[in-house]
Amino acid sequence: MELDATDIRILELLQTDASLSTADIAAKVNLSQSPCWRRINQYEKAGLISRKVHILDREKLGMEIVVFTSIVLSNTSGNALDAFESAVAKFPEIVECYTMTGVMDYMLKIVAKDIRHYEQFVRQQLAQLPNIREFHSHVSVTKIKDTTALPLRTQL
Repeated sequence: MELDATDIRILELLQTDASLSTADIAAKVNLSQSPCWRRINQYEKAGLISRKVHILDREKLGMEIVVFTSIVLSNTSGNALDAFESAVAKFPEIVECYTMTGVMDYMLKIVAKDIRHYEQFVRQQLAQLPNIREFHSHVSVTKIKDTTALPLRTQL
């Protein structure tokens, strides 16, 4: 899908505040409401908008710790990767999981109430998964930047 400057502006508005009405967005991009709605509808049909969510404040909800955990598996052949990925997908504490190049196989982003909750999660759940050769935890100290907004203007 070819995107023009108006499309990019609409997408920027949507990804920073999904609660904006079509009328609000249309006014901000100098379109009437109907053409703006049609564009948004096209984005949804094209899969540019995968879902609409509310972003919760984890700290206000008592989830004080973010840990980045690198995982190295002892076996990466056959169904080993699928088995690990299926297991990881079931843990709500793991909010992001990526396959990696280099010395590690996966990088996990884990959110926990506190360090004790993280330790309990690791001991009772994560470390119990078969095929983990080693893992290394990196505890986040200060949040400098935290956004879900994609850098549309610099990439398109």
